[in-house]
Amino acid sequence: MAEKRTTYKIQDIEGIGEVQIADEVVTIIAGLAATEVDGVASMAGNITNELVGKLGMKNLSKGVKVDVTENHVSVDLSLNIRYGFNIPSVSEQVQEKVSAAIENMTGLTVLDVNIRIAGVNMEEN
Repeated sequence: MAEKRTTYKIQDIEGIGEVQIADEVVTIIAGLAATEVDGVASMAGNITNELVGKLGMKNLSKGVKVDVTENHVSVDLSLNIRYGFNIPSVSEQVQEKVSAAIENMTGLTVLDVNIRIAGVNMEEN
């Protein structure tokens, strides 16, 4: 039996049809945007970007929780930061990038992006 997915209507044009988006799509958008910021080592509890690239995996939803209500989204992220980076600065960049990515790709309004720093990555790249 297929797993039930939660979807949200983001557009309904009379006579043409409607557009729905699965909550896991919003989650993946948030995870991808967060890991693109310099200083973010990985999502907490997730494989690193290098491994994702090598293995072609798309599971970037660990460490991300989204709450979608009507046309609004709240995002909670758990991140691992690279050692030596300024945590408040990296966090602000992540908040801006995640918010912009979700709003640009889905049309939903992001109310807040909450960040929890779960760890520090000491490894050199």
